[in-house]
Amino acid sequence: MLTVIIAFVANAAVAGAKTVAALITGSASMTAEAAHSWADTGNQVFLFIAERKSGRKRDAGHPMGYGREAYVWSMFAAFGLFTAGAVVSVMHGIQQILAPEPAGDFMVAYIVLAVAFVLEGFSFAQAFRQSRKAAQSLHRHTLEQVLISSDPTLRAVFAEDAAALIGLVVAYAGIGLRQLTGSPVPDAVGSIVVGVLLAVVAVVLIDRNRRFLVGQGVTADIEKSIAARVLEHREIERLTYLHLEFVGPRKLYLVAAVDLLGDHPEHEVAVTLRRIERELEDHETVEEAVLTLATPDEPSLGFGPEPATPIAEA
Repeated sequence: MLTVIIAFVANAAVAGAKTVAALITGSASMTAEAAHSWADTGNQVFLFIAERKSGRKRDAGHPMGYGREAYVWSMFAAFGLFTAGAVVSVMHGIQQILAPEPAGDFMVAYIVLAVAFVLEGFSFAQAFRQSRKAAQSLHRHTLEQVLISSDPTLRAVFAEDAAALIGLVVAYAGIGLRQLTGSPVPDAVGSIVVGVLLAVVAVVLIDRNRRFLVGQGVTADIEKSIAARVLEHREIERLTYLHLEFVGPRKLYLVAAVDLLGDHPEHEVAVTLRRIERELEDHETVEEAVLTLATPDEPSLGFGPEPATPIAEA
């Protein structure tokens, strides 16, 4: 939530400044950057809603909880980035090539871009620190963690801020070349490049949210960690089946077939299984656990050495 709030404040301030600079200078690249920042600002509202709605406790109407709300609202944010950011930037760049408008007062644009870079950099640093912390705990690359993480809001802020910093450099180059050459083409091309960059980011975010909405499985290291947690229970001898599915950010639905130690009456087995399910659900990552008995002929699952993976950060 802190990452989203910081991104919202930074983007709102930057969007206002870029809009004023675009009106003063008439630069296509600055107009594209203004559209980009307003799209990012609106997206933070969607991400804030995603955090609030997905954090609600499960109830009778939603037995798996509300975790997937995060992917729905993050999907809206990605669509907003595509339409309000990418499409507007590309169209404005093309219009400037076909019918260029005069531009001037470039120093205003340079100052605004510099201030925006600082503010966007601060927001990106917050998202990067959070992503790197999770990546280190999972022994992953930071970028890998951002791409496969079950947290869509962190991924969105990280991607949008990274795109914003790249876009600022592109806009600076476009405006600088226009001032040096007197041609509106570099400035217009800068607007188009910013739009294409936003489109790529939006498509990646849409695809990642789509995967989690339709039932994203877990990575091998998380599967091993959960399996180890099940097998470490003193009453479980074998594990023959394991199904894990994300039902929200850092929330898993667990189904497993296990072989209990000893040979107990049916009513005792039922009570034991229910108790183990509740114990597994005590972990903040397991939203719901369902255990069933394995048959004697089913082979045990093998996962190799247990990874040092804190599954709460998945």
